[in-house]
Amino acid sequence: MSGDQPDQSIEQQAATNLWLLAFVALLGAWLVFAPSTLGYGDPGEATAAVGETTSTRQLSPIATRGQWMTWSDMASGIALMAFAALSLDARRYWSRWAACLVGVWLMFAPLVFWAPDEAAYLNGVLVGALVVALTVLIPEMPGMPAIMKPGPERPPGWSYNPSSWLQRTPVIALGWLGFFFARLMAAYQFGYIDNLWDPFFGDGTEQILDSDISMAWPVSDAGLGVFAYTLEALMGYMGGTDRWRTMPWMVTFFGFLVIPLSGVSIFLIMMQPVSVGTWSTYALVTAAAMLVMIPLTLDEVAAMVQFVVRKRREGAGIWHTFWFGGTVEGGGADDRSPRYPATVGAAAQASVWGMTMPPTLLASAAVGIWLMAAPAVLGTAGGAADSDHIIGALVVCIAVVAMAEIGRTLRLLDVGFGAWLIVAPLVVEGGSPAYTVSSLACGAALVALSLPRGAVRERYGTLDRLVR
Repeated sequence: MSGDQPDQSIEQQAATNLWLLAFVALLGAWLVFAPSTLGYGDPGEATAAVGETTSTRQLSPIATRGQWMTWSDMASGIALMAFAALSLDARRYWSRWAACLVGVWLMFAPLVFWAPDEAAYLNGVLVGALVVALTVLIPEMPGMPAIMKPGPERPPGWSYNPSSWLQRTPVIALGWLGFFFARLMAAYQFGYIDNLWDPFFGDGTEQILDSDISMAWPVSDAGLGVFAYTLEALMGYMGGTDRWRTMPWMVTFFGFLVIPLSGVSIFLIMMQPVSVGTWSTYALVTAAAMLVMIPLTLDEVAAMVQFVVRKRREGAGIWHTFWFGGTVEGGGADDRSPRYPATVGAAAQASVWGMTMPPTLLASAAVGIWLMAAPAVLGTAGGAADSDHIIGALVVCIAVVAMAEIGRTLRLLDVGFGAWLIVAPLVVEGGSPAYTVSSLACGAALVALSLPRGAVRERYGTLDRLVR
């Protein structure tokens, strides 16, 4: 594509999506007037300082935070109007991506500047999400060179399409679930609410959010969760049902948000009883949501990696394939996924293709849950309690992730955790006879439960040999 001769399809796309640009410009104007309209642009009107409930966190005066938010929102609004105008020229397709980055910044700015009130915080998150949706979600692959060739929806050798909308639906839903619970915790950390009721652990959520570990973050860790969940949910909407081959870059970033970042977050949440001495119902709900998202995402990431490797062997450049995708021989149409309107049962079943729950993995997860609860039940303390808390959390995580057939081999990691539980009574302190019996029984059970592979119902092409 030359600079003077934009691709015809891009011109058509630009003409079709003019209303989106108009809406982006309108959101820019909204941001310019928002600080004075919503009140955070007049620091003199501010009342209580953000962070009163988290007094150990060092925050700048509320007037300063209001000023920074004002300048950020107004500058972002002007930038959005400018990029929307530039996007009218199909040759400046980069401007829509620039507007998308402004949207991402709008979602993150309230964390950086510790938004002075709820209006400033929600305005940034919601407007930022709308900008991302209008610039890169609704117009599929905006401004990308039209080099794509027709190709299969279902990867070669696969029995289903991991990028179908039904496959993405539970991941998107879990992302929004995490968003709402994280936003609730962020409201407490920012000082918008004075207390946070926990239905099961009393003031456990408040203790965790006020803990030294939480305070060590330069920004609100719950607010950072809101940012990550929003991106995960939005990226779940992006691309078509063949995005495993058309948008490898997006599947990579989506997989990075869901798999390693969620894994780290889950581990930090599960460490709460060790570091703080209590649990949080809301944190556990978000951890469960993140954990289930991982096996639901593994298959699409695996299909994308399989495609990129195959194209590399065929002589295509990795960099070009990563950013622009391509086509591949084999595969076929996604004629297996139920079409709308489909029965609820058929749709639910299709949404979890590639994920099975063998009794052995369910039993392993139950062992892990018992280990997390054992210190409170058995009255253990010290190293024995810490061992059960940590190993129990890891066992649950591995068991759930291994429910993805493409990641079934990961179950063997629980063999190592089982071996540790067998020797733990000999090396940790704070145990008791009851702890010793529990640890030995759980260790032996984990070793036995982790060896069988369990049922595998789907096919994964060349990756079948890895499903052991």
